[in-house]
Amino acid sequence: MAHVVNGRDGQGKRRGVKAYGGQIIRAGGIILKQAGMRFSPGVNVGMGKDYTLFALTDGTVKFDPRKRVSIIKASK
Repeated sequence: MAHVVNGRDGQGKRRGVKAYGGQIIRAGGIILKQAGMRFSPGVNVGMGKDYTLFALTDGTVKFDPRKRVSIIKASK
C-alpha cells in the first residue's frame, strides 16, 4: 500500500507506456500516458491536451534515444 495520509489513499492514475517499441498499433491507439512532456511526439504521433501520445496511422511503435516516439507505417 502507498503512503497513507489521514487514513485515505488515492487511486492510481494509470500512467505509463501502453504500447512498447516494436509493437504494432492501430490509428488512434494510445502509446503512452504521461504527466507533462517527458516524451515528445514524433512522426505520425499526436498529443492530447493531457499529454497522452497516440498513433495517427497504423504501424509500428519506435522510441528514439532523444525521448521521441514515432510510428513507422506498415508497408503493404
